[in-house]
Amino acid sequence: MKVAVVGATGLVGTKMLQVLAERNFPVTALIPVASEKSIGKEVEFKGKQYKVVSAETAISMKPDIALFSAGGNTSLQQAPLFASAGITVVDNSSAWRMDPTKKLVVPEVNADVLTAEDKIIANPNCSTIQMVVALKPLHDAYKIKRVVVSTYQSVTGTGVKAVDQLMNERKGIDGPMAYPYKIDLNVLPHIDVFTDNGYTKEEMKMILETKKIMGDDSIKVTATTVRIPVMGGHSESVNIEFEKDFDLGEVKELLEKAPGVVVVDDVANLKYPTPLEAHEKDEVFVGRIRRDETQPNTLNCWIVSDNLRKGAATNAIQIAEYLMANHLIGEPVEVEV
Repeated sequence: MKVAVVGATGLVGTKMLQVLAERNFPVTALIPVASEKSIGKEVEFKGKQYKVVSAETAISMKPDIALFSAGGNTSLQQAPLFASAGITVVDNSSAWRMDPTKKLVVPEVNADVLTAEDKIIANPNCSTIQMVVALKPLHDAYKIKRVVVSTYQSVTGTGVKAVDQLMNERKGIDGPMAYPYKIDLNVLPHIDVFTDNGYTKEEMKMILETKKIMGDDSIKVTATTVRIPVMGGHSESVNIEFEKDFDLGEVKELLEKAPGVVVVDDVANLKYPTPLEAHEKDEVFVGRIRRDETQPNTLNCWIVSDNLRKGAATNAIQIAEYLMANHLIGEPVEVEV
């Protein structure tokens, strides 16, 4: 299968190449695409070097699928060009997520909405992805009324410049600032730009995307998203109110059986998820599972996942795997999702 990776030299694009190799996605031809300044540079995939080409060249090579991680403006400009050439696009930016004509997909939750006619498929926000993977089995069992989420997000979610800022600050070196304040030994309750209602775009992404992915506009969501000086993954404190009462043992059993979820919940032995332990893993880890004792039918939990993998690259590739497994792109190939 011919696979184009658009934004192949960036943080998420590089991770996409890594995950494609690790999951043995059947790549017969790799087509790395990046900005004009990167054309001609080489990227490595499975021990071989591949030259970066332009989007126009990539389209002429007729890939079966294009995995985009090149920013919203690039996606708005280039994804329709790929799609009009019959190439299926899975886009990691926010450009298409809330477009009512485009599907917003987390394979463990709603892959069944996909059809062969979907030529631009949106990959959700990293924090939304990990949360809905854990919410889905609980919503099916108890019906969620309201979610209150506070996030603790890795600097890798901002990109290389933010990682460099953190590392430079720890070394006492001046350098370019990705954030308006120092990030080392600090937390910033500010991810993306502020909107007119006082929420940030990141918070509104979680609110709106959750409803779309879960297919239920009745779910009330409120979010506070926070950047913290860690790498490895995003963490979330999530308070979930259900219509029905629940048994804690049953909640844990539902989560343990849910695809893509690993329960780490043994406080007697100080076992709970952390971003360092989630790093370079594809699962969503859930712990600190307990009843909210202040109101009925309400649960507290802690959700952690690697934001560059399940929160971005892996989710996009799982979508591609689903499309292949269901004969929606390319030749029929059996793969694990």
